Amino acid sequence: MTYKVKAAGAVPAVLRLNESEQTAAVLQNLAVLLGTRQGTVPFFREFGLPQKFLDKPINVARSLLYLEVKEAIERFEPRAELVGMDIEVDEMQPGRLIPVVEVRIKNEAEQ
Repeated sequence: MTYKVKAAGAVPAVLRLNESEQTAAVLQNLAVLLGTRQGTVPFFREFGLPQKFLDKPINVARSLLYLEVKEAIERFEPRAELVGMDIEVDEMQPGRLIPVVEVRIKNEAEQ
């Protein structure tokens, strides 16, 4: 089964600390990861997206964003597998790209 996840902050969300259900925990972690700029989390500065795509032409930015998201998921949420990604443009802030990822939770059938 696949799930779509949008960056936290792109939609109002309630974060649940110590989420016990694995699928919900993975999806919440992904939303936080996608909405976090690297260097902004104290004591965990490498967490998030480096955002090297900023100020690049849109076709270049989309490719860089995809690569950053793929690498971040592999590193920070290995329980998820990236299946695909769409990029939305924020209507309220033109030029702001919002990644919407489609993921599969690894070992979900074993739960």
